Amino acid sequence: MDLWQLHVFVSVVDHKSFSKASFAINLSQPTVSLHIKELETHFQCRLLDRLGKITEPTKAGEILYQYAKSLLSLKEQTESALHDFLGKAKGTLFIGGSTIPSGYIIPRLIGPFSKQFPDISLKVIAGDTMQIVQQIKKGKIEIGIVGAKVDDPQIKQEKLMSDEMKLIVPANHKWTEETSIGCSKIFEESFIAREKGSGTWQSILKAFDGAGFNSKNLNASITLGNTVSVIQSILNHAGISILSTIAVQDDINSGRLKALSVEGLDLNRFFYLTFSKKRTMSPICKKFIDFARQAL
Repeated sequence: MDLWQLHVFVSVVDHKSFSKASFAINLSQPTVSLHIKELETHFQCRLLDRLGKITEPTKAGEILYQYAKSLLSLKEQTESALHDFLGKAKGTLFIGGSTIPSGYIIPRLIGPFSKQFPDISLKVIAGDTMQIVQQIKKGKIEIGIVGAKVDDPQIKQEKLMSDEMKLIVPANHKWTEETSIGCSKIFEESFIAREKGSGTWQSILKAFDGAGFNSKNLNASITLGNTVSVIQSILNHAGISILSTIAVQDDINSGRLKALSVEGLDLNRFFYLTFSKKRTMSPICKKFIDFARQAL
């Protein structure tokens, strides 16, 4: 047994497929099958079951998967620590971002970070806040930037930067001449919601409920899975919504959208650096965090 065989095994489990794993790690499918067979011979048990088009680990495979992930992570940490000790920051950092951070904040960081640390490869994974948190807990992402505070004993968060959300309406909406609007009037309009795991949506609901309004009374018949879809829907008069001004600044500057304050509603929030309490942080992750704190 060697670490490369474990890497192949983990890839098959993650992709739930021999063919997808072979493509991901650039090996032929027969070679992948050979590595798995060698592992099964070594442990003298079956590690994977092929269930039609899906491959799942056996009970023994599940045990090996957890330890293999730990060993591969330790290998990366060892290499990263020694490169750091020798003054050669090198390795791969998996970064997660919820919708706004992955689309607008992380891209501002990765360019200058890569120039300063050219031997560090960055891989960015996008999802909503809860998806990113789950990926961090599974060890697939080391650091995330999300738009909501989460209550999870396995997760640690710290404030990275503030964000201002505003009510966004199309340019020819009846409120475009206003600079602010009463909170109760929003309940009379068609309101575009975000999916349950969205940090933006959690902040919106918290703001309404905190101001004494029942967020369940919003006329939110449309739910969309990302900010771009919400913006396009507002532009096409499907409704109005509350969004981060970071995401709509270009449309506001061009006059296509109008941003309004909402009277009595606290729409200020923070984006959070998010990472695991239990896992040892790699040196390259620490470098990225220090860089993000200074840059933002």
